[in-house]
Amino acid sequence: MTKQELFDEIKKKESFLCVGLDTDPNKIPAHLQKEEDPIFAFNKEIIDATADYCVSYKPNIAFYESLGPKGWESLQKTLEYMPKSHFSIADAKRGDIGNTSNMYAKAFFENMSFDSITVAPYMGEDSVTPFLMDGKWVIVLAHTSNKGGLDFQRIVNQETGNYLFQDVILKNREWASSDQLMFVVGATRAESLLDVRKVAPDNFLLVPGVGAQGGDLQGVAKYGMTKECGLLVNSSRGIIYASNGEDFAEVARQEAKKLRNEMSQLLDQYL
Repeated sequence: MTKQELFDEIKKKESFLCVGLDTDPNKIPAHLQKEEDPIFAFNKEIIDATADYCVSYKPNIAFYESLGPKGWESLQKTLEYMPKSHFSIADAKRGDIGNTSNMYAKAFFENMSFDSITVAPYMGEDSVTPFLMDGKWVIVLAHTSNKGGLDFQRIVNQETGNYLFQDVILKNREWASSDQLMFVVGATRAESLLDVRKVAPDNFLLVPGVGAQGGDLQGVAKYGMTKECGLLVNSSRGIIYASNGEDFAEVARQEAKKLRNEMSQLLDQYL
């Protein structure tokens, strides 16, 4: 999916919502536990319920690989079930180098056909560029909202005056254009998007943390939206676990619709 195609879907759906499929076997409603593949059964209903209101799905790979071969099977079936119009993100946070990164890229882009993958850039160019395959996106961790993110990301470079995360963004922008490169920026520090946009004015940002983690959607749009929207805002638990009963899919649909309606207003306001 190209940048223009993604923007077209955002305008069509009036939404920049990404639904995180962080599917935990312990949180799947009891009535699905009897299914042959409870993980896929849950994901299938979530996708059916939310596809009208989102433009992207983001399975967190840890929730699948922790289950061994059956988990990988559930992930593959989930990926194949996602509508082709939706941008797919392998939230894998891979961060190795050389041949190892080449193998990760082959796994998620050739064998599984995801549109994008999240990558940790700590080892530099060797950990990012192997994923820059034709038609695919790299989503680089930049400014995360976890407490430990402050350990390194906001260290000031005395030579440039930039925060470390800003220098990371600038270096990554030397390796790929905004047609292939996104950055992960946490929603719970919305004002930090101003610092991000100083060094990444036209890149799409994947913004987790809205919903259960307390991120501020209004602030994210105010500080982060571009003329091409430039945002994919993710909600996981706040949508997929809004109910643990037999009505879980309908409640998930309602929560996704609420976010979409708010996003529609923000798109009208800022585009």
